Amino acid sequence: MKNESRDYKHNNHSVGMATVHLVWIPKRRKPVLVGKIRVRLAQILNEVAAERDWIIKALEIAPDHVHILVEYDPKTPINSVVKAFKGRSSRLLRQEFPELLKLPTLWTHAYFYDTTGKISSAIIQEYINDPHHSK
Repeated sequence: MKNESRDYKHNNHSVGMATVHLVWIPKRRKPVLVGKIRVRLAQILNEVAAERDWIIKALEIAPDHVHILVEYDPKTPINSVVKAFKGRSSRLLRQEFPELLKLPTLWTHAYFYDTTGKISSAIIQEYINDPHHSK
């Protein structure tokens, strides 16, 4: 089952696609996601996605927040997707960049998510890739 613009995931008893737009912020919305930290964060997020066969369709790392549009296995709960990205990145970034230890935690517990059923992934991707996030 294939639509012209979408490749659906086929499982034993289902066919579908799950794409979610996620946004999260550092603790106290500190603008710490810059320079080498920003570059390393992008590497970590891409590694997490690759290990799980997720596809990052768009990624924007602003100094004080992260936007990511990711296609993932529909059997995976959204909170598990968030936990995978935030958990690994927090642990590794705080190990590699001691200045981040000044924050009690790297990320807040909160996050925003929106599945892309109401609007197209292309519109969200365009929004994330818009240069208004860069400072």
